[in-house]
Amino acid sequence: MIRWYQFETPMVGDVQEVHEMIADKPTRVAVDLLESAAVEGVRQSRSAKQQLDHWARVGRAVSMRETASRMRIEAVLGATMTLAQLTTEERVVANAELDASIQERARSISFGARLAAQGITTVSLDDDGNLIEHRPDGTRVPIG
Repeated sequence: MIRWYQFETPMVGDVQEVHEMIADKPTRVAVDLLESAAVEGVRQSRSAKQQLDHWARVGRAVSMRETASRMRIEAVLGATMTLAQLTTEERVVANAELDASIQERARSISFGARLAAQGITTVSLDDDGNLIEHRPDGTRVPIG
């Protein structure tokens, strides 16, 4: 189960026009990112929100760079090059991009529903950590 935390993101300074367009919209953040930001924020003397903002700015800067390295990474993401053709540093960025894409996609796919449609029984953990068997007919049975 993915839990989301919501907080408002105030904007200041020279982005006033953009701020007026989005007007302090609440932002949802995946709990794993918030927890990681809280831990890293302590090390960097930042709040969890400040750490998330920092990561977002760094990520934005990296994503927006049109360098030869960035074009090579985009080629790997587009499957026209292999990871083996990248430098070690480029592979780190490409793997981070791939990992983020996989996580985003995995959140939007119901693997259980797809497997049940094929007649396959699956097992998952409930919120209390108990194993639950999900049968293709829609029944759920605790295991153990």
